[in-house]
Amino acid sequence: MLDPNQLRKDLPTVVKALQLRGIAFDTDRFNQLEARRKSVQVETEALQARRNAVSKLIGQLKSKGEDASKEMAESQQIPARLKELEQDLAAVQGELNEWLMTIPNLPHESVPAGKDSDDNVEVRRWLPPGMATDADGNPAPFAFEPKDHVALGEPMGLDFETARKLSGARFMMLRGPIARLHRALAQFMLDLQTTEHGYQECYTPYIVNSSTLFGTGQLPKFKDDMFWVTKGGQDDDADHDEHGNAIAREDLYLISTSEITLAGSVRDTIVAQDELPLKLTAHTPCFRSEAGSGGRDTRGMIRQHQFDKVEMVQIVHPEASYPALEEMVGHAETVLQRLGVAYRVVLLCGGDMGFGSAKTYDIEVWLPAQNTWREISSISNCEAFQARRMQARYRPEKGKPEYLHTLNGSGLAVGRALVAVLENYQQEDGSVAVPEALRAYMGGADRLTAA
Repeated sequence: MLDPNQLRKDLPTVVKALQLRGIAFDTDRFNQLEARRKSVQVETEALQARRNAVSKLIGQLKSKGEDASKEMAESQQIPARLKELEQDLAAVQGELNEWLMTIPNLPHESVPAGKDSDDNVEVRRWLPPGMATDADGNPAPFAFEPKDHVALGEPMGLDFETARKLSGARFMMLRGPIARLHRALAQFMLDLQTTEHGYQECYTPYIVNSSTLFGTGQLPKFKDDMFWVTKGGQDDDADHDEHGNAIAREDLYLISTSEITLAGSVRDTIVAQDELPLKLTAHTPCFRSEAGSGGRDTRGMIRQHQFDKVEMVQIVHPEASYPALEEMVGHAETVLQRLGVAYRVVLLCGGDMGFGSAKTYDIEVWLPAQNTWREISSISNCEAFQARRMQARYRPEKGKPEYLHTLNGSGLAVGRALVAVLENYQQEDGSVAVPEALRAYMGGADRLTAA
């Protein structure tokens, strides 16, 4: 959520920054809400001062033996009006907060202007040593006509037909060699992030409540992209905590990324400064209804309702968040370098960034069958945007608690990494070579063939 104090002190800067994202901030609405808030606060302060003055006057009159009935009558009326003002203030603040929950984060000053992915800026690209390139600097075409991951994967156990029977469109089932390759990729990524990059491995819930999603920014804006969960049982069958205490029910949702649970783990928490940074990772399934996908990528594994991801989250001191962002990009790049797959790093423009991000890098992998680059990881610095919504703070050595900065990124999306390996390591005979980094996870196998 945006900082209300920044809006009050420097509204033109906020308006200009949001324009970079293509957002027209309603200044009239904000000013009207602010005027209402100030009016209520001014009356409240004046009435509180009058209450104190009347109370003092009553004491003085009584000490002199004089009649204080008029002042006492006035004093008895003040609490009711203060209660009304308290409710008015809560209403206007609630309206402001509900509105601000729908406004995206402000872009960092280094974010380029632009409307969509056409305006993103390539930062660098990496190709495996010795890889030939074409005139555009992209990996050179194969000596044979490459197959896409569906044609390669189906003989090896990629089964869309059974998945469609079980669940519907945009699901997949994996069997045999390709299922093992999928597991190998996830294990390799998780081992790399924990043993070499210093992340703590976590196992998190796959179902979360609405408060968690409001905190990390999926609600209210992306409700239609979430899978909602209906809990079974009787209406009076209350949930209980580990101590047997009843817990009030909230709407439940399947997670669309473990960023939700990893970042959400510090909701309503004050972290000691010497505990920072917190570096967390988890391998989870992710569930997205893809309500806004517009029928894109209907073939294959690129855009699924259920997919796996190894997520990276860092929770850091505000001064450390931009060095942490560059570090996390490097952590994701290392995965692809170890796999020996060509990729490029792209800085997203203002119009293409995610809702909660202040700055985002995408990593795009080369897919020979499509002859193009496709996103495989997105790494973002949310600054204090999520922390303010979550009330996630740290305690400095001196002074009051301050908001943390949160960062998240894919390290990597497992299904898309599987696509990249299948297409980049395919052989003319339809088999797929196993990248050296994965062979230990594949029982030493160096090649996949039809199941």
